[in-house]
Amino acid sequence: MPIIKILPHPDYCPQGAEISAPAGTSICEALLDNNITIDHACDMSCACTTCHVVVREGFASLNELDENEEDLLDRAWGLEPQSRLSCQAYLAQADVVVEIPRYSINHAKEHH
Repeated sequence: MPIIKILPHPDYCPQGAEISAPAGTSICEALLDNNITIDHACDMSCACTTCHVVVREGFASLNELDENEEDLLDRAWGLEPQSRLSCQAYLAQADVVVEIPRYSINHAKEHH
């Protein structure tokens, strides 16, 4: 079972974490199943960007981005070349390291 290392985030995971999840599980599902309550405003239907993560290691092991995800990512706060929507990024056998950006579109609006 692959391991997901989550880098520290002040709201979702202050100490960072390491969790495991079966291959074929989305990063978002794995986080939620392990009480890391990442935003997912569209209920994981690939209709928003609130579950945006940056995959610091293991990016190539994930499934390929589809056109819908690529289009949505253009609206994500803090977009980087290794950005994914965690609801659309499915684990393979390799371990991954993810960073949850400091803000999402919803978070920035609520706390601005």
